[in-house]
Amino acid sequence: MKIVNYKTLDTVETPHKVDVKKLYDYDNAQVMHISLKPGEALKPHITPVDVFFYILEGIVNVRVGNETLSITADNLVESPKDIVHNLSNNSDKPARILVVKAPKPTKSTRIL
Repeated sequence: MKIVNYKTLDTVETPHKVDVKKLYDYDNAQVMHISLKPGEALKPHITPVDVFFYILEGIVNVRVGNETLSITADNLVESPKDIVHNLSNNSDKPARILVVKAPKPTKSTRIL
């Protein structure tokens, strides 16, 4: 059995310049843990695979296409492939998000 605790992992360098930790990285899927401090955001981008966001903690503004909603903890948001999306924390408390991409992308994400 393999157990991974995000607190023990190094931050992955991304164009977003936020705290991203890679929890799972295989051909069938990729799972990331993102921590957003108040005021932090991911840049709008498009991924070549389906993605879902599970809000672990806090309130996160989730944009998928032309719609942006404030999503609270314990909710999941789907984002189909090839559609612009991003996450932002406009609150005064930290936020944590589990991001799952399936399958693992073989093409680069396009930052807008």
